[in-house]
Amino acid sequence: MDTRFRGRRLGRTLLPLVIAAACALPALAADDPPLTLDAAVALAVRNAPLLAADAARVDAAREDRVRAGRLPDPELGVGLDNLTATGGGAFDPLADAMTMQTIGIMQVIPSRAARSAQRASADAQVLAASAQRALAGVDVRRAAADAWISLWAAQRRVELLANLRAQANLAVDASRSRLAGATDGATDALAARAEAADLDIRIDAAQAGIEAAQATLRRWTGTDASVTDAPDFGELPVAPATLLAQLDRQAPLLQWPAREASAQAALDAARASKHPQWSVGVSYAKRFGSLPDMASVNFGMTLPLFAGNRQDRDIGARHAERDAVLAEHEDARRAQRAALEQTLAQWRGWTRQARRYHDDVLPLAADRSRVALAAYRGGGALQPWLDARRDEITARLNYADALAAWGRDWAALAYLIPAEQTP
Repeated sequence: MDTRFRGRRLGRTLLPLVIAAACALPALAADDPPLTLDAAVALAVRNAPLLAADAARVDAAREDRVRAGRLPDPELGVGLDNLTATGGGAFDPLADAMTMQTIGIMQVIPSRAARSAQRASADAQVLAASAQRALAGVDVRRAAADAWISLWAAQRRVELLANLRAQANLAVDASRSRLAGATDGATDALAARAEAADLDIRIDAAQAGIEAAQATLRRWTGTDASVTDAPDFGELPVAPATLLAQLDRQAPLLQWPAREASAQAALDAARASKHPQWSVGVSYAKRFGSLPDMASVNFGMTLPLFAGNRQDRDIGARHAERDAVLAEHEDARRAQRAALEQTLAQWRGWTRQARRYHDDVLPLAADRSRVALAAYRGGGALQPWLDARRDEITARLNYADALAAWGRDWAALAYLIPAEQTP
């Protein structure tokens, strides 16, 4: 086959693919815009299936609340009364004049106290479902914030290490020049190259950390975006004094009011059992033959005559359970205060450490490396620069770790109160 013909045919075959690839390049190159912390949290709240599930549970509890305390359904009864069971006319409806077909309806009327206790129990269920929804919202916001902070800290780690590449290249170039000039042996040249390779390995590991953090953030936001600069982790959205004064509005304590209300409703229901429950019924009886029909009206009530070993025992048990919930709530409040004070202390400590790294430790480490490298390029020994270099890398990694811990403690405090209750 002619080579030119084959080339033209190949070109016609590849041309559509090349055009399609060129059209796809902008889409592949266009990344999601960087996310702020607030934007990531808002996306997580909007997309979280857990919050939709909790919202459905709140709706279910509200539906149950509507029917709580209503009268039970009436009972319809039909039957055959006074049917002869023995003798020659056994089971013959016409054997006795008192045999009749009956139909009736009966309504049970619980006491007002019992119905009020049912409504209180339903109210407690609504409160519990709402508290669970608020708690889930806090958990989602905090998890998304932690994921965002992890990605931000990972990006900072790569940036802090990548900024050292230029100096590593200078050291390698200087070692080669000195080796070429026979002023140094190969040992220093190899050491400089090994130090540069070690930096590349650390950068590769930090880059893998970015990819892992992006996977976690994607789980909450659904995007592969990078992140912007962090907010000032030295300032909390809610003042520490306000947090300490509003313990009951914080996530770990949100469900305790519902538990107390449920325990109180159970106690009210036990007390209501000492009130009699009424019932009323009407029936109509049709007798066989030409005998007149009959009608009946019945009233009934429960008789809690032996309350000492029945209702009173129930009341005592529910009262003790209510007191236990109150005591546990107070213990949880004290534990939350201690945990809050610990987190505040850690956050303040990380604030000081991060600022000290930024203002003092990193500039001093950079100056030491720069001076040592200048001395080496001027004819000095390589080892002082290697030592200074490793100390600077350690300081930068420690700084990145401090930033991550600082941000997480900030998030733990910033997202402690549900968004709808944040002052």
